[in-house]
Amino acid sequence: MKIGVISADITSESRVAITPDAVKKLRKLGFEVVIQSGAGQAAYYADELYQAAGADIASSRTEVITQSKIITTVNDLPAEATESLSSGQIVIGMLDPYRNTQLDTYAAKGATVFAMELLPRTLSRAQNMDVLSSQANLAGYKAVLLAANEYSRPFPMFMTSAGTVKPAKVVILGVGVAGLQAIATAKRLGAVVEASDLRPTAREQVESLGGKWLDVPMSAEEAETAKSTGGYAWTPSEQYVKDQAAVVDKALSNADIIITTAQIPGRNAPRLVHGATLAKMKAGSVLIDMAAGTGGNVEGSVPDQTITTDNGVRIVGAANIPSMLAAQSSDLYANNLVNFITTLIAPTGDDASASLALNLDMEDEIQGALAVTHDSQVRLAKR
Repeated sequence: MKIGVISADITSESRVAITPDAVKKLRKLGFEVVIQSGAGQAAYYADELYQAAGADIASSRTEVITQSKIITTVNDLPAEATESLSSGQIVIGMLDPYRNTQLDTYAAKGATVFAMELLPRTLSRAQNMDVLSSQANLAGYKAVLLAANEYSRPFPMFMTSAGTVKPAKVVILGVGVAGLQAIATAKRLGAVVEASDLRPTAREQVESLGGKWLDVPMSAEEAETAKSTGGYAWTPSEQYVKDQAAVVDKALSNADIIITTAQIPGRNAPRLVHGATLAKMKAGSVLIDMAAGTGGNVEGSVPDQTITTDNGVRIVGAANIPSMLAAQSSDLYANNLVNFITTLIAPTGDDASASLALNLDMEDEIQGALAVTHDSQVRLAKR
């Protein structure tokens, strides 16, 4: 049974779904692997490395698809590749399912499609398949380096005979995996870091990394509700949202670097920084909008572009930061995919001679959550 690896169809994507190390793991599981020639080149994995790991090299995307039972990809398949699918094939990747316009086509082709973003992240056995966390961790780190490169001053404090250089003030909006890594990286570079999140329960994590929590007053009832739900299911009051906006607005007007990380699956990213706030910011300050590809947290941000406002604020639309660390991002992503593919293998019991077979079980809490098409039907609930 063959697993296929195709190259990215967009110039802004340098990652590859399966690396040479992952090929070795898949072959130990009993799979054969075929990869489109040059698919790993942008991540510094030459065809020769794949061949040495035991993979076959195909000259085209179509050749990979026609040979493979399972097709792995980083992003959604190009339309011409989708048209080449046949009934019973499996597609695995980060497919942006709630914005994906090809789900009906996948279903009509009879393909089973797994969108890795839909992984139930609270399941302990699913943690080693969590592509969002593995990619966000690297993105949070790299976002700080992008900011440091755009900022015209150093991050740490310097004490010299010519005078003292104050440390940079960094504000992180959104304290998920990417935000926490951004806090840690900025602190290591010597910056003073403040952070905010809609979940007040994130305060402990921020402070454990040496950051300052941007505190927002809340009622005892709200505090108890937020604590009991872990923050994720908590709906704040209008007054809390208003108070938080005021606290954040003041922090941003004094900040040198702002990194925004907030994204919502299936929806446009929430707007965290508005034009009125941008107008109050200092000339030379830098905004890294990590949600630029899904609508943007910052008013005026443009995916994959850096713009400068009239008052000298630089806004970096960082739509795909993990691709900037293509080699390591690919390594982690490939490990996530291998771990998921392992769950698709049918158990053989004590029969060592049994041939490799798959067990697609939509009742399984992981497979069922990730499958957006199966049995010629679209399974994804609309948002």
